[in-house]
Amino acid sequence: MMKQFKTILSFELANYFKNKIFLGTTLFLVILIVGVMFFPRISAGFEEEEGAGEGDSLIMLVIPAAGMDEEAVQRTFAETFPNYQIQTTLLQQEELKNQIVSGEAECAFVLESPTAYTYYVDNLSMYDSNTNKANEALQKLYRMEAMVENGISPETAGEILSAEIEYHTESLGKDQGENFFYTYIMLFALYMVIILYGQMVATNVATEKSSRAMELLITSAKPESMMFGKVIASCLAGFIQLTVVFGTAYLCFNLNKDYLDSSGMISSLFNMPLSLLVYMLIFFILGFLIYAFLFGAVGSTASKVEDINTSSMPLTLLFVIAFIVVMSSMTGGNVDTPLMQAFSYIPFTSSIAMFARITMSTVPFYQVALSIVILIGSVCVIGVISARIYRVGVLLYGTPPKMTAILRGLMKSSTSGIQQK
Repeated sequence: MMKQFKTILSFELANYFKNKIFLGTTLFLVILIVGVMFFPRISAGFEEEEGAGEGDSLIMLVIPAAGMDEEAVQRTFAETFPNYQIQTTLLQQEELKNQIVSGEAECAFVLESPTAYTYYVDNLSMYDSNTNKANEALQKLYRMEAMVENGISPETAGEILSAEIEYHTESLGKDQGENFFYTYIMLFALYMVIILYGQMVATNVATEKSSRAMELLITSAKPESMMFGKVIASCLAGFIQLTVVFGTAYLCFNLNKDYLDSSGMISSLFNMPLSLLVYMLIFFILGFLIYAFLFGAVGSTASKVEDINTSSMPLTLLFVIAFIVVMSSMTGGNVDTPLMQAFSYIPFTSSIAMFARITMSTVPFYQVALSIVILIGSVCVIGVISARIYRVGVLLYGTPPKMTAILRGLMKSSTSGIQQK
């Protein structure tokens, strides 16, 4: 049986590495990650070249309101917008607009009063935050002038307005904000792998069945060897693909660390604690195996490849429902709801529910261990049951069999096995 398993495993694994879709998807993801990771370095290089050629920063025009201190306005805007060259001016409105449209100036603020202004810009970017910064700057300037008018010296007023609040946060449990990204990546990766490779397992089985090759295979190898060989091969192929993708991401991150450090989300992903990485691998592999076995059993009951999507829809919906429940709990900030706790021990949902609780809450170790034990036991039981369904299903042609027909086939198979013994 072990020899059959190894033969089927190596054969199926070789098919994955010959599959153009598999290789193309892997290559596309690697190129995409390299492009994303190197983009900050490349864009920084272009900015340096442009800066060396131009020698000047972008020009921002500011027209103070009547009675406002021009020097104070100049100083405040210079501190608020360090990437701009601030120029206070008394240009007329039409001339100011012409300079912006022609590109001589990037933007302009026309102050009607200390608390009112009009912002002029040619093309308003969806990421333009200049008005938010100007609001804070003008509020600070207005308050300072009000303090000075009431007898407070400019120095004292500046110290009062620039006072910063110091605080420290000490989390005695888990930092949900930091760990949210880990959990989201794992859920999304597991979702994609289950949908992609689960469908591939089911499709391969249905293809062999429709070509009648399955009748020869089932007589020369035990169904357990065939089922486990196909599923383990898909698991290894998926794991190798993810290793290549995430390995490329890790290498590119280290090569461009100085340019990516400003992105806390990316940095936090590659600084994942070892314990969380271990839990991620355990739940990822076990969760995938359960669904892969089920997809293999479903594929054996389909007479045509076209029937796979219909037959596998309940499995897909089951995981989608679990995914929605877990994501809703994560975004709501409470992953210890009664429903999440129940999902943590149900084999079809525990791979994502328990991992979400581990990363975003404090879960007693015995609960984690119990969930893993249930998952391991479920993988073995579902694997054996799926292999038996596989043995019965591959010999049933025509209309996809109902569950009652499959159960009768299983009973006959078990009875004949006992009589032979």
